[in-house]
Amino acid sequence: MKKKIIIGVLSLVVLLAIGFAYLNYRGRTLSPPGKTELTVNGLTVLINYSRPSVRGRLIFGTDKEKALQPYGKYWRLGANESTEITVNKDVLFNGEPVKAGTYRMYAIPGSDAFEIVLNSELGKWGAFEPDKSLDVLHTKVPVTHSEHPVEQYTISMIEADGGVNVVFEWSDTRFVVPVKAQ
Repeated sequence: MKKKIIIGVLSLVVLLAIGFAYLNYRGRTLSPPGKTELTVNGLTVLINYSRPSVRGRLIFGTDKEKALQPYGKYWRLGANESTEITVNKDVLFNGEPVKAGTYRMYAIPGSDAFEIVLNSELGKWGAFEPDKSLDVLHTKVPVTHSEHPVEQYTISMIEADGGVNVVFEWSDTRFVVPVKAQ
């Protein structure tokens, strides 16, 4: 009898552990982790983010259009954990000075431009807005629209003008943030 109880309890524990692991991992597989890094002339830029997919949804647009990410509203520039950028040197981020370090990066999308924000609050999970009193920088970048949509959100980097152009692409939306060592 004692053996049956122990086996039953162990079976329950194993099932709970499997269920928890599945629920924890399921969200990550829908938006797997992404990482991009580039070093140019001693400047290293590293970005950790999560990569959601379009899956037939309207990504950017108005509330009325039922867009996943409405214009004028906070977006964490990915999914799951907050998107974080690390620069090993003081830089000009879209022409604005930023000290070396790691920052949470988020955006306020618009149809023609995105406001990109760097914030010193790190390590957050979920779509919760950051403490805006910790914002370090606000800058706007123009948006272009592609005829060839990108299914899975992608951040890439290319060397440009002795620095790095950080390229953000998702659905038919693309924008670029230049980063240069000061």
